[in-house]
Amino acid sequence: MAEPVPHWPGRMVGDVHVRSTPAGAPEQAVFVHGLAGAATNWTDLMDELKDVVTGHAIDLPGAGHSPAPADGDYSVAAHAAAVVRLLEHVGPAHLFGNSLGGAVCVRVAAGRPELVRSLTLISPALPDLLPRVGPVRVAAAATPRLGEWVAGRLRLIPAEQRINASFAVIWADMAAVHPVRLREAIEEQRRRDDLPHAGAAMIGSARGIVAEYFRRGADNLWRQAAKVRAPTLIIHGRHDRLVRPAMAAKAARAFRQVRLVLLPGAGHVAMMEVPRVVAAEARRLISETRLGNAPLPG
Repeated sequence: MAEPVPHWPGRMVGDVHVRSTPAGAPEQAVFVHGLAGAATNWTDLMDELKDVVTGHAIDLPGAGHSPAPADGDYSVAAHAAAVVRLLEHVGPAHLFGNSLGGAVCVRVAAGRPELVRSLTLISPALPDLLPRVGPVRVAAAATPRLGEWVAGRLRLIPAEQRINASFAVIWADMAAVHPVRLREAIEEQRRRDDLPHAGAAMIGSARGIVAEYFRRGADNLWRQAAKVRAPTLIIHGRHDRLVRPAMAAKAARAFRQVRLVLLPGAGHVAMMEVPRVVAAEARRLISETRLGNAPLPG
């Protein structure tokens, strides 16, 4: 296994921490991670795309190296507002989101279409009335009092054991994880364990996504998806244990201009598992957007 590229350098942009590739590419891109993730989830994909987009991966409020929000708001709407502020800073960009980050990006693209050149969603956490085991556990963690108890109990489990268990769920093949990336994740978990806001950020974000599953009316995420005008690419791993692959077809029907790609060898984090494959599909979408062509199925 070749050594992976180092994580991109970061800086504070307003009230969030952002990791960016070197400037110079013709367009901008913003990358939004999922629950319990961080900007570093996008390192390898950003490397694959650095010649076509200058990438900016955000640590959502309270995640990664971003501080806790002053108001303690970890809702999807609050995360979307943080992404909008970053987009206003870098300018209109191609927007990428995974899992919770996918839900956040749908809200951004629906509410601020002038800031989004294209939308790439990787296993987006859109409302599903038949959630899998992983989302059920998220719902338990989001339950008042129970969530705090679960977070406290988890801290008693060694970081290495927690990360190995997490990766075994989100990757299709745990053996494919590079040892360096696994070691980095364990070290990051240990750092997070020492942060006073880490538990609240995790629980608050979990509660935020669960709330979206039960939202009704015009603000429901499926109705928001129907409002998105940006060309959209949906990438879903067939071995996703968190978001049902069947939801990919529903998502493909929800957006106006959309192409669906199902990856047979990927799980929940295709951008980490098969970054070159995801990059090839993203390049195609970016090229189509530049030429003014809507994505076609297939």
